[in-house]
Amino acid sequence: MQKKEHWDLTIKPHSKWYDLRLGEIFRYKDLLFLFVRRDFVSVYKQTILGPIWFFIQPIITTITFSVIFGNLAHISTDGLPPVLFYMCGITLWSYFSDTLSKTSDTFTTNSGIFGKVYFPRMIVPLSVVVSNLIKLVIQFVLFLTIWLYFFVKTNQVHPNGTIVLIPFLILLIGFMGLSFGIIISSLTTKYRDLKFLVTFGIQLMMYASPIVYPLSIVSEKYKWIILANPVTSIIETFKYAMLGVGEFNWMYLGYSIAFTTVLFFIGLIIFHKVEKSFMDTV
Repeated sequence: MQKKEHWDLTIKPHSKWYDLRLGEIFRYKDLLFLFVRRDFVSVYKQTILGPIWFFIQPIITTITFSVIFGNLAHISTDGLPPVLFYMCGITLWSYFSDTLSKTSDTFTTNSGIFGKVYFPRMIVPLSVVVSNLIKLVIQFVLFLTIWLYFFVKTNQVHPNGTIVLIPFLILLIGFMGLSFGIIISSLTTKYRDLKFLVTFGIQLMMYASPIVYPLSIVSEKYKWIILANPVTSIIETFKYAMLGVGEFNWMYLGYSIAFTTVLFFIGLIIFHKVEKSFMDTV
């Protein structure tokens, strides 16, 4: 009688749209950290300044915004020093935009790996979220240094109890960037035109968010358009928590939470549907 063979791993197609197999991600956590290390190290491996770019980028962006929008355009910063105001918005926005742009080409960039070895494909975009989180921590330290200076030297900074929400805001905006990214990545396997629209779309979304201007200067007639952007309430809550200015509203924040939750599960479903056959179209 032939002995029945026992296999450690059986790979079979997902037959149900809701069969997302999220438990596999935990089993492959070591691979996740390897991808995080790859993403973090490879970006600046052959550069002269290396990780110093993590500080240079937000500093240059803040100076540019201060000159153009503060000095030349004279856009209000709600009575705050322009450097502090712009740095506050840039810190969270950079995390969101970097996560979105890097996860939006998951399938096209990693097609070589995906075609050779099996592992949960969701590991790759999740590694981008984590590696960008390391970058965010570094840039947040820079922002905190500037924030402490103005907190000690001036009476313009008024932090409050909402500051306890900051870890949640970071998690929320990270998953929002991930959700947008995996949807775009899934669609670009067939429609490559979307890849060229990502950079433009991110730039447009930045100007639809209160990064270079406060929500307080937006007229009531158009305010709903800015608030329809789910990033707006996250940025405003972050400003309110750290600086004491901005508009904090549980209803607006609840909208961002609901939007991100729905978007994330839609993104997961589309992503797992596309991963079955994307090698035929990439």
